Amino acid sequence: MVDVTRGALEGIPAAEVPDVELYHPHSWIEKYVFSQDAKYIAIQYAITALAIGLVALVLSWLIRLQLGFPGTFSFIDAHAYYQFITMHGMIMVIYLLTALFLGGFGNYLIPLMVGARDMVFPFVNMLSYWVYLLAVLVLVASFFFPGGPTGAGWTLYPPQAISAGTPGQEGGIILMLVSLLIFIVGFTMGGLNYVVTVLQGRARGMTLMRLPLTVWGIFTATVLALLAFPALFVAIIMMLLDKILGTSFFMPAIVSMGEQTAHRGGSPILFQHLFWFFGHPEVYIVALPAFGIVSDLIATHARRNIFGYRMMVWAIVAIGGLSFVVWAHHMYVSGMNPYFGFFFATTTLIIAVPTAIKVYNWVLTLWRGNIHLNTPMLFALGFIITFVNGGLSGLFLGNVVVDVPLSDTMFVVAHFHMVMGIAPIMVIFGAIYHWYPKITGRMMSELLGKFHFWVTFLGAYAIFFPLHYIGLQGVPRRYHELGDAAFIPPNVATLNQFVTVAALIVGFAQMVFLYNLITSIWRGKPSGGNPWRATTLEWQTEETPPSHGNWGKDLPVVYRWAYDYSVPGAKEDFIPQNQMSATETGVRS
Repeated sequence: MVDVTRGALEGIPAAEVPDVELYHPHSWIEKYVFSQDAKYIAIQYAITALAIGLVALVLSWLIRLQLGFPGTFSFIDAHAYYQFITMHGMIMVIYLLTALFLGGFGNYLIPLMVGARDMVFPFVNMLSYWVYLLAVLVLVASFFFPGGPTGAGWTLYPPQAISAGTPGQEGGIILMLVSLLIFIVGFTMGGLNYVVTVLQGRARGMTLMRLPLTVWGIFTATVLALLAFPALFVAIIMMLLDKILGTSFFMPAIVSMGEQTAHRGGSPILFQHLFWFFGHPEVYIVALPAFGIVSDLIATHARRNIFGYRMMVWAIVAIGGLSFVVWAHHMYVSGMNPYFGFFFATTTLIIAVPTAIKVYNWVLTLWRGNIHLNTPMLFALGFIITFVNGGLSGLFLGNVVVDVPLSDTMFVVAHFHMVMGIAPIMVIFGAIYHWYPKITGRMMSELLGKFHFWVTFLGAYAIFFPLHYIGLQGVPRRYHELGDAAFIPPNVATLNQFVTVAALIVGFAQMVFLYNLITSIWRGKPSGGNPWRATTLEWQTEETPPSHGNWGKDLPVVYRWAYDYSVPGAKEDFIPQNQMSATETGVRS
């Protein structure tokens, strides 16, 4: 595909509005703390998300210590165990993955990739980060509240979540729900920025079909989130009213701790529908940015134009649309009508079609490419392998007759972590290694990066492959201690110990990544402006790291799509988007 304007500026529209004057900081605090520059806001999001992610990592260690060596650590009692799994799950899904993909990569990459000076609403963008930080602090505060954080499980199902006897059912659950409300408010501020910037802030010549797939992934995920988060928002409001005011939206007439409660007529199933109407699009709120980023990493490091660009765009859009009609496959054991089960099993299989198209196109992009097996490419390839493996187990769970016996077993834990945990984290690492030179002007260590990849990749399989087997043996999830249950084979205890040791090793390998990330700021080799010889606009800025306003005096003009690699007759093996002629040199020092 060659998408280049013929003739000087023929076909490039004139600017619709004059260039606007940006807000300029007047102090150190305005530049680095209360910054309105999307690049600094992105770094703030990333630092906060990685910090709370480290908390989730430690919690996962504690969970595995209990499962691998039950009864050894007296401080991990049943209450603490359920609090750990609840906080680990919620932090990873919402406060790390969602915030990092949309708030971190979205803020840094969207303005640069579309050729804008900044987000269209810089002040609102700044507020979105501080609201997100407030949400994180409220969540962390629950650890120090009497009774500790909630232990209701990350899905927060009522009536358990707000009934007596559940860990953290007094203050912990309220702080969790309030934190989620605050997070949704902050995300809405940022999300509107991402959508409007992509639609209205693009450079001249940057049509929608010239956008890099990273932008398409983040844009579509943001639209999904703006449509899905309101369902969670109203569910949280209703649960708070049930908890604080004694209403009965979700709470039926039940006996709790030997006493009849005052609740009457509520529907716990209603909460499940509201939660999963948000919850399954949330999978793709995380996955779609990962799909886009992986596409750009593969094209750049295989020196090949992306195969089937338009097909990839429409696959992203199709996945986004279909994600709203599959939510009840999480509820097969809730007593739904079998015809509904048939419908949701069918839509679950249908959504696999555009997802498979993306996988085929990634493989065809790699086919006969000049593949550079550097750290970003290794993580991209690791993502494809992991996502395919996790997706295959998802096809099992999407079918009712298979899902019912496997529901609430460790098989579900293994599937969910492969698709929603390991796969997107692979992309996050690959993206950090890839764009780190643009952010800092320095390269990260390739030696440490490859060590980090291989330990993480092989370790992840050492953790989650055995969990598939353990689940097929019927071992339930969310049990503090399995005891001497007759149906559990003796080798399960040995496998749990092996998985725990593997989890500890993989966790400590992330310390190598953090060391590499931090020390490369000073010790890393200077990268130059475009060390990967990439075509997209963010690598064509006059300065590295980009200065305030990104583009100096004049905004770029776009002449071609984002994937002109190895074009026959071109001087270089890449042609930047803002370069008119294929015979010019594309190298920027």
